[in-house]
Amino acid sequence: MKQFFESLWNDYVSITPDALAIHNKFKQLGDTEIVNDHVAFRTFNDGLISLKHIGAYLEQLGYQEAGEYHFEEKKLYAKHFAHKTEQDAPKIFVSELLLEEFSPELQMFCRGLIAEANWNIGKNGLQIPSRPWGKISRTAYQKLLEESEYAAWLAVFGLRANHFTVSINHLESLGNIETVNQYLKESGFELNTSGGEIKGNEEVCLKQSSTMANTVNWEFEDGNYPIRSCFYEFAERFPMQNGELYQGFVAASADKIFESTNVAA
Repeated sequence: MKQFFESLWNDYVSITPDALAIHNKFKQLGDTEIVNDHVAFRTFNDGLISLKHIGAYLEQLGYQEAGEYHFEEKKLYAKHFAHKTEQDAPKIFVSELLLEEFSPELQMFCRGLIAEANWNIGKNGLQIPSRPWGKISRTAYQKLLEESEYAAWLAVFGLRANHFTVSINHLESLGNIETVNQYLKESGFELNTSGGEIKGNEEVCLKQSSTMANTVNWEFEDGNYPIRSCFYEFAERFPMQNGELYQGFVAASADKIFESTNVAA
């Protein structure tokens, strides 16, 4: 499992320089260990990359289903997974695009990617992080964007950590999410303001914020173009009535976190 998360992290920071910079800044403030609350993946609801199959893959790493979520406006379904025995292991949030709710054109294109993924996975097995299909064109990306930013991002980047998440509860230097956000803004990082800088509250036992995804020069089928890649999230968890810290997710907040990869206006 350690190797799995190291592979995810190395892949993630290679296209998310803000995350590595923030991670290092927290260490400079005196935090010897930056605890990862959770990571997230995006996928399609069909073929060998569906949430069902990714869930089976995660079970091999000792994870089990721990909650499900619906995002009707974005046409997504999601589950989060928690480790069966290691309570401090990062949670894993997996969402999938409900293809049947989109246009025939989007479905046809995405099912072409899925067919290629099925062939590659059948030959090599499911591998994360990976993009189990080839590069798409900039034109195809723009066309997908018209219907779903999520679909466009997934078609370009594939199965990789969409974000890592700093557990604010484990930070020694910055005591709460408000202090973290202020520090990040003063350090020049752009925050996701959709639904407010802070998503959630103590009543739902979870507050979240995130940077906006980095813009990186990405290789398309027909050349290199700037595109939003991945982002860094920050989560502060609060005790439930039984005194235990809430370990789930809040769909209304996650809905706004998804928008951290939205194309710049």
